[in-house]
Amino acid sequence: MLMRIVGAVTLSLLLPHAALAATSCAEVLKRLGGQLADVTCFPSADLTTNNEQTTPLDNSLPGLPPFAFTPRTDRNVVSPNPPNRTPITKAVPGLQIQARIASDPLGQARFLLRLPADWNGRLVVAGASGTRSEFNGDFAWSDYVVQQGYAYASQNKGVYNLRVSSAADPLACRLNPDVPLAAFAVHFYANDPGQQFTRWGDFMVKAGRIARDGVKAAYGRSPRFTYAVGVSNGGYQVRRAIELAPDVFDGGVDWEGTFVDDTAPNILTDLPPAILNFPDYRASGFNSASTAAANIRGAGYPPDIVAGTASFWANHWAQFWEVTQCQWQKRLDPSYDTFGSGTGTYNYVSRLSFSDVGAQLAAFANTGKVRQPLVTVAGTMDALLPIDHHARAYARKVASASKQSNHDDDDHHRADRRSPYRLYEVQNGNHLETYKDTFTQLEFIQPHAQRALDLVVEHVERHRSLPPSQCVARGTSISDAPAQPGHCASLFVP
Repeated sequence: MLMRIVGAVTLSLLLPHAALAATSCAEVLKRLGGQLADVTCFPSADLTTNNEQTTPLDNSLPGLPPFAFTPRTDRNVVSPNPPNRTPITKAVPGLQIQARIASDPLGQARFLLRLPADWNGRLVVAGASGTRSEFNGDFAWSDYVVQQGYAYASQNKGVYNLRVSSAADPLACRLNPDVPLAAFAVHFYANDPGQQFTRWGDFMVKAGRIARDGVKAAYGRSPRFTYAVGVSNGGYQVRRAIELAPDVFDGGVDWEGTFVDDTAPNILTDLPPAILNFPDYRASGFNSASTAAANIRGAGYPPDIVAGTASFWANHWAQFWEVTQCQWQKRLDPSYDTFGSGTGTYNYVSRLSFSDVGAQLAAFANTGKVRQPLVTVAGTMDALLPIDHHARAYARKVASASKQSNHDDDDHHRADRRSPYRLYEVQNGNHLETYKDTFTQLEFIQPHAQRALDLVVEHVERHRSLPPSQCVARGTSISDAPAQPGHCASLFVP
């Protein structure tokens, strides 16, 4: 194991000796054994992002091309812009560990662990959105929990992000559909051999286990409780962790998690209609009464918002719809002629007869078998993962799995012991927090997601009932007695 320990000072110089059972990087890493490789470990005067050392610079991992490892970009894609980020009110001294997960045969699985000096006995493990790095949650999750004394861990789903490629690359995608592939092409590491999406759940669980070992090495005892959090694809990781590893995680919060199922709806059924119809909608002058607009809304998408020359849908067209479709299709159905047959004309149902795309999706599909308390927080204006096809679809999956479990189990008290699931819908919340800068009718989801974590903790540790599933109206918060229980009546409220 290659280990780099930054600085000779140990934590004993930063805090009372009794705060940690093991006071140095060397001792903690010795107890972690061979689980990590290429380790950088250092005592830190502040584990929050007020400290520049906490999040590495983009493109700072040796031996990788540009865009493969972009920590500072990654932390910006989740959290809203200042001054709406997590408030930082104090410095948090502790220990930070950055490394590879040694057991990954591809050598891409990354791991992060932050161990605050003033530990509260708990651990939070974060998923990563998109194909982002282990630093993706630094603004949204890490700053929130380390100030409360939680140990914090994260991982990158076992995959780097992307690299610049060319149109000759059969796995190339374009970041913007208005820019020809020949002009600028990228290659996602997630589409390489061995990068099956089944790894996503595996590495969330593995990171949880390694983090628990690291906590025990640092403090002399295991965490009393471990919680999973994540956004988008990281939200999927949370769901999968709660489904697969109730022995590791005591509860979780998924924020706009991706719903994965081999039957519709899924990403490969949702995105093509939006991609196909947007050019005609744009040509109509963003006419909400056009056939193209109706087709996009009919595919489950929330209505467009037009602010001057800016269009909410146009932002998604330029930055997310096609590149997401391309990346998933090339991983799950690589024999399809992406740019010859078309991204917008991809037909998932017909492809079931010509490829194993259904089996590929089924291999990492959500089961809905919630085995620890779980909360989904999602926005009604999510125009990347439409709420009825993702958040609500997962809630339906949970309800169906629960009914089947009760039917199959002769224990009449099983329903009383069932782990609770809640869906908190944020009126006018969107997948991208930063879009609120342009479209002021949108609402931030971050404060509700952070509040949901607090509620899960109170439920798990103090047996307080989780508030019922509800629509969180604009300007309000999650309530024990919601004015709008269940789903929001409208996707958009001006």
